[in-house]
Amino acid sequence: MEEYTIIQAQALSDAVFEMWIHAPQVARNAKAGQFCIIHPDGAGERVPLTISGTEGDNIRIAFMAIGTTTKLLSTLKAGDVLRDVVGPLGCPSEISEGNETVVIVGGGVGVACTPILAEAAKKAGNYVIGIIGARTKDLLIFEDDMKELCDELYVTTDDGSYGIKGFASGPLKDLCESGRKIDKVWIIGPGMMMKVTSEVTRPYNIKTFVSLNPVMVDGTGMCGSCRVTVGGEMKFACVDGPEFDAHIVDWDDLMARQRMYMAEEKQSLEYHEEHHECRCRKVN
Repeated sequence: MEEYTIIQAQALSDAVFEMWIHAPQVARNAKAGQFCIIHPDGAGERVPLTISGTEGDNIRIAFMAIGTTTKLLSTLKAGDVLRDVVGPLGCPSEISEGNETVVIVGGGVGVACTPILAEAAKKAGNYVIGIIGARTKDLLIFEDDMKELCDELYVTTDDGSYGIKGFASGPLKDLCESGRKIDKVWIIGPGMMMKVTSEVTRPYNIKTFVSLNPVMVDGTGMCGSCRVTVGGEMKFACVDGPEFDAHIVDWDDLMARQRMYMAEEKQSLEYHEEHHECRCRKVN
């Protein structure tokens, strides 16, 4: 049985964590836009997380400790062993070979998905513009990675504590209004951020992708919880995506689905915090 050992684990902010995990099969086959399913132990749920990068036999993930399983995952350290890591899953990003100008926008923990995408777009011969944003400077992640990978990088913070004051949609709007040729845009972040930011490119008919992995549960198309309406048709975010054309996503339906299990998620977290100081353990 293959062991999925955590090689490195660190906090990037108070709530966001980064891990490098030994997962050779996943690392050898992963492409930009794909995700993996992580099962920390035998008792918890399986959680889908976008693959943020690969190096040799290891994959990188980054996540916000907000629910029962991600809080559990955040307590693990280098040397701990995960029960399962399944992947890569989902369809890769639609990156064209050639001289295109692409803009990659990441907001909050969604910035975790941007380095592998920027790297793939650059290797394909494209001109890469990155825009990353967070509420404050302390919550900003992967700036150094994106500086290295992008031809241009714009950094925003909601409160103006670092970079450009405002949302990531601001620099994107400026780029569109400047008349520069932009072939494709990727936007990755919270649902509302993706909805609002994707409206910036609509008047210019720029092909715009969003990643809908936040609604996934099972990750293999079996549970049906990640049903989304795209272009009037029902799709599964996990097997048909996770990336879709932003301009034909039914955002109201998507965000209603995201709120569907809020009561159960709250109950699970309260139970976990009340009855379990830590369920973490190595799995042999």
